[in-house]
Amino acid sequence: MKFLFDLFPVILFFVAFKFFGIYTATAVAMVATVAQIIYSKIRHGKIDKMLLISGVIITIFGGATLLLKDPTFIQWKPTVLYWLFSASLVGGQLIFKKNIIRNMMEAQISLPDNIWSKLNLAWATLFLALGFLNLYVAFNYTQDAWVNFKLFGVTGIMFVFIILQTLILSKHLTPEDVKSDDNNADAKGDSQ
Repeated sequence: MKFLFDLFPVILFFVAFKFFGIYTATAVAMVATVAQIIYSKIRHGKIDKMLLISGVIITIFGGATLLLKDPTFIQWKPTVLYWLFSASLVGGQLIFKKNIIRNMMEAQISLPDNIWSKLNLAWATLFLALGFLNLYVAFNYTQDAWVNFKLFGVTGIMFVFIILQTLILSKHLTPEDVKSDDNNADAKGDSQ
């Protein structure tokens, strides 16, 4: 469900672009992101840092696109966001000695320290590559192809990456992790 929530502005951007063009789509994505932030604050009492960062970036780059009537800014927005995520993952680990991926996932699974480091680096590399790929598609293909890539290409790449990550991590799960997952499945089955 969170995955769809995260994709909400991208899906609306895609639909608005197909019917109304890049400028309307940009405005729609900006409004959708602000709506996500407000919803998160009301529903959870707090705003996820990544959502807030995304909101600031869409406001800056989307605003520049609308004010200057130049779609280049909105085309740069995903790259800036991906590179910021990548830098945060690497910087967090190297400078602050904090593994952000571990902080996000260790409640669900237990992994050796070296695997957490590799996983953090893998996500940082993915975001770095997505940033370059976004620029390549944005400036070597049509705007329509770029919008399609934004929704379908990036979503597909992330889906494949998560599946591969799951397969690789399954080798490192401890019996307690598997037992914990079985207990969670049993608890869900009992409650239905």
